[in-house]
Formats: sequence, C-alpha cells, structure tokens
Amino acid sequence: MWRPLFQRTRWGRGVLAALLLAGAGWSSAPDGVYAQGGTAAREEANPASAKRIAVVIDDFGNGMKGTEQMLGLPVPLTAAVMPFLPTTKKDAEAAHAKGHDVIVHMPMEPVKGKASWLGPNAILTSLPDDEIRRRVEAAIADVPHAVGMNNHMGSKATADERVMRIVLQVCKEKGIFFLDSRTSYKSVIPQVAKELGVPLLRNEVFLDDVYTAAHVSRQLGVLKQRLDKKTNCVVIGHVGPPGLITSGALRSAIPGFVKNGATFVRLSQLLPPAVPPVVP
Repeated sequence: MWRPLFQRTRWGRGVLAALLLAGAGWSSAPDGVYAQGGTAAREEANPASAKRIAVVIDDFGNGMKGTEQMLGLPVPLTAAVMPFLPTTKKDAEAAHAKGHDVIVHMPMEPVKGKASWLGPNAILTSLPDDEIRRRVEAAIADVPHAVGMNNHMGSKATADERVMRIVLQVCKEKGIFFLDSRTSYKSVIPQVAKELGVPLLRNEVFLDDVYTAAHVSRQLGVLKQRLDKKTNCVVIGHVGPPGLITSGALRSAIPGFVKNGATFVRLSQLLPPAVPPVVP
C-alpha cells in the first residue's frame, strides 16, 4: 500500500497552538499573473523590497486529509500533485480553479525507505535513460495545468547527476520550472539546472516534518526569521497526517504576516529571469 514519506514520522496529537501562531504570520491577496499553458508566466508586479512567501503543499492526488482545507486557504499557494493516483486530476483541477499554481510532485528514490512509499512510476536510479524520460513525460501529462515540478522524497535520485539531467531536460522541453525540495544536501539539481537553463527555485523551510502544532508554530517562526534577511521564501507543507494541523496553523498565521507587510504568492511568481544555458 502506498505510503508517503511523511507518514513514517511520529506525529503528536494536541490542540493547535493558535495563540503562538497568531503573531507569526505575513500575507495578502495575490498579484501578478497566473502561470498557464505549461510555460510559467510571471509579472514583476511587486516592488523589489516586498517580502514574498510561496507556500507549496505536497502530496495532493490521493484524497489526503486536509485537502479541502488547504485549497480553501485565503491566499494563493502551489499544489504539488502526485501523478497516477486516484484524485490526481480532481485535485489539480480544483487547485487550478481557485487560481493556485499546480506542479507535478514527482516521486523519486530515497536513500532509505520502501518502494511502496513512492507511488506508481517513481524515478529510480536503477532505471535506464529512456525509461526515466518516459516516466517524467507521462507524469507531466497526467497532472493537468502543471507549470512546474518538485521531488517527492528523492534523497538518492536528486544526488544522481545522470538521473537529474534527464529529468531536468524533460522539464526544459516542456517549458516548466523545477523546485528543489532539498531532501538531500547532496542535491545536484542547482548545478544541472544552471547548465541546462531550467528555471529553478529552492525550498527554505519544511513546516510539518514533525506532526505537532507546536512544531509547525516553531517553523512559522523560522519563516519569519528568514524573511527578516531575505526578500523571498519558499516553504513546504503537506496534506495527509499533518494536513489539518498545518492548514489551521497557516490560517491562524496569515493576519500577522499581512500586518508585517509580506505577501503570499504563487511559486511561479518567484521565478528568476530566464538565463541562457551554460555553453561548455
């Protein structure tokens, strides 16, 4: 039975720490343009000094707990939808209808873990080049409205240059960007993406790698600290076991982030200017 990576983590029960969260937030209504047609469109609508937060929610596609609550948050977000699962198309269509970005949450081989946790047609380092390409192309085709891709698990695959060169080459051909979820400090994605000229973003904070309200609150505090030093920040949360905790925490935190002048944006709005590939 398929089981996402985050289900291996022991999660605590407890009351949502709303009082802790209320002072941690930043956000506002979306601006800029929505990325459509497979190629990420973006608009320089925000001043350079504005603080911008892109919230990415992983693991849509399997009817997971918190799906409705996440899609109902009063800010733009990015839905990372796993391909080839029972609600893949439903979740992608629902996210798109609400004006959110949709990206492919591509299952990739971890250093440790069971293959059953990955879901169908995962990218494995043992696969030949043509099969990796076939699986990536099929995944993009299976997720409606996808404008980007990030890795589900993948601590082993994202450290393999051969594998990631194929994955990123397909992304380039399809006109989509890549978000490095940073599940491994050995990731080769930045280097390869730069060589190929693939637009790249990086995760800064996992909100719910531990399933307690107190931990999510602390991670929102980390986000606030990062924004004291950075203009833009990408954070990742999940539907599934922590879905209700994380969605509730985000909803409680939004007014505080708004008050402090930051804006929630879709992931595509944080894309850097296009750069030509590096010529050897």
